[in-house]
Amino acid sequence: MGVEVENSKWEPNPSLYGFIIMCCFFSIALFPRFFNKSVSPSALSDQSLSPSSHRYFLFLYSLASAMEGVWSVFGDFEFVYSGMSKEQILFSLCLGFGSSLLFASLLPFLFDSIGGHHKACLMFCILHFFVGTWKRMVPQSHPCVWLPTLSSSLATSIFSFAFEAWLVLENENQGHRQQALTHTFWLMTFFESASLIGSQVLANWLLASNVDTGIASSSTATIFIAIIGIFCVTKGWKQSPHSAPVKNRRQMSYTHIFSDKRILLLGFAHACLQFSIAIFWILWAPTLVADGREVHLGLIYPCLMGARMLGSTVFPWLLSGPSSLRIEDCLVYAFTVLGLALSIVAYDYQEIGVLVSLFCLFHAGVGLIIPSLARLRTM
Repeated sequence: MGVEVENSKWEPNPSLYGFIIMCCFFSIALFPRFFNKSVSPSALSDQSLSPSSHRYFLFLYSLASAMEGVWSVFGDFEFVYSGMSKEQILFSLCLGFGSSLLFASLLPFLFDSIGGHHKACLMFCILHFFVGTWKRMVPQSHPCVWLPTLSSSLATSIFSFAFEAWLVLENENQGHRQQALTHTFWLMTFFESASLIGSQVLANWLLASNVDTGIASSSTATIFIAIIGIFCVTKGWKQSPHSAPVKNRRQMSYTHIFSDKRILLLGFAHACLQFSIAIFWILWAPTLVADGREVHLGLIYPCLMGARMLGSTVFPWLLSGPSSLRIEDCLVYAFTVLGLALSIVAYDYQEIGVLVSLFCLFHAGVGLIIPSLARLRTM
């Protein structure tokens, strides 16, 4: 007589989603009251942008994050589904990431020399429009299948610096203080995570019925979002006049970058963070299913992004008020928490709930560190 073994997939408790959403809501809703009591009215009136421009910028940044998130759903699946060999997939990915590594450090200087980072944001939208159009009209068997991968990698490189640099430039042109950028930085991290969740839901919903139709529909959605982004960058945003010539600003930036060791150390710290995040995204899924366990990975991903959203909302609480921390101290504590979270995982914890909790803790720390590093880069 055979023994039937019940097979069940592990999935997070649905109440966890509600807990994260409620924590984010209360953190954002209660912060203004705490902030009003601990900061003078003059500090409250100092904003990096006007309220309408501030909302407009966050909307544009959310659109850009959604475009990035749609393609992250597919990964290598799109190549495998189209029948490409391992050698073709490897060549396409190496070409894309290699070009990103080669040109990523040169693109900021290039766009600064040709008239501002708003043109970089425009190029970002154009590249995604090209990728969506190519995947919608050209079959994967085309000899130049590496071209959309190259364009997508360049767009990702532009996304990593263009919007933040544009915001800082607008803040300087309008004559606001650097402190005014603090809230915009953590809101950018918050909306980026929310947009990634929304784009993942959209792409998975389009893929649910039919893979071919889902890929084509995802490309159409990307084209539509890219068109909105191009319109917003070219028509909707009124750029402030420059307070200093571009050449003078560029010479000043070169002087600060190559003469101040603190900037080089900050860049090294940011590179280490991005490297650890990349390694995490490669290993988190294999770690959970290492023993052949079945896990709903699509349900865990929103928890990780929600933890990142929650971590970004903690940022203003730590840096405001009478007991505020210095950004340097905040980074030390956050990096320590990240290191401890991943070091515990290295000792081969078998409980999935423990692993997911540690991964959420890691992403909460990432949500706190990203706006902190952005704030330090403007000091």
